[in-house]
Amino acid sequence: MARVAFLGLGVMGYPMAGHLVAAGHEVTVYNRTAAKAEAWVAQHGGAMATTAREAAAGAEFVMACVGNDDDLREVCTGADGAFAGMSAGTVFVDHTTVSAKVTRELHALGGESGIGFVDAPISGGQAGAENGQLVVMCGGGAVDYDRAEPVIAAYAKACRRLGDSGAGQLTKMVNQICIAGLVQGLSEGLHFAEKAGLDPRAVVEVIGGGAAGSWQMQNRYETMADDRFEFGFAVDWMRKDLGICLDTANETGASLPVTALVDQFYKDVQKLGGGRWDTSSLIRRLRALG
Repeated sequence: MARVAFLGLGVMGYPMAGHLVAAGHEVTVYNRTAAKAEAWVAQHGGAMATTAREAAAGAEFVMACVGNDDDLREVCTGADGAFAGMSAGTVFVDHTTVSAKVTRELHALGGESGIGFVDAPISGGQAGAENGQLVVMCGGGAVDYDRAEPVIAAYAKACRRLGDSGAGQLTKMVNQICIAGLVQGLSEGLHFAEKAGLDPRAVVEVIGGGAAGSWQMQNRYETMADDRFEFGFAVDWMRKDLGICLDTANETGASLPVTALVDQFYKDVQKLGGGRWDTSSLIRRLRALG
């Protein structure tokens, strides 16, 4: 069992840190809003800190799940950042979805002090975090990954190193690119079924076991049919992720025409007031068009 710090207690980080306690690790948490950390300690035990540096002091592993590139830099660097409290030989594991650029920047910065850095973005949504069934895609040095993987296992159903620093983030971009196209296709299919006078539930029961089937179809078609969108990853966060994908595509020369189009569709959903709706709300945009 290890001494672990967990930075960021949002909808994903809060249950992930709880799974670490359940696995027997000694956990100290930090959150910018102290009330969330206080609630976590009241529920799970462990300890809380007032800065990332304080949380990281004495920890063998520091896990983070924050918002974006700027949030990650803030929690890692500076006088109150985690790196200032970490010792040589410790490992920072970043579960935030951020750019490969900031990942490599912080990997290099940590390395100057002998700190390992594993980029480990996650997939599986809030339900996956709560059930300890996340998929974790990792980049970084093999030795650092091998040390961190048994700790990550507390909340993962699958975890794999894909390559050197940044490889985990690049793999998460592939994940988001694939999801964007799938959700738009599912939205159009269900919208078409409604307009054609079909029962969308009956349609999915028939086609869901065939070539058209997907996780999105099986887990979102009923709530989409009911016009309910409070069951997963928010549109605002998806646009953040797709922005990273499109920026990286410009850097690498990849062509992402469907991703770029779906990103604009999500922008339309935001204009409808759906920034906090889940990503399956693309169908609401189609319904709004008539």
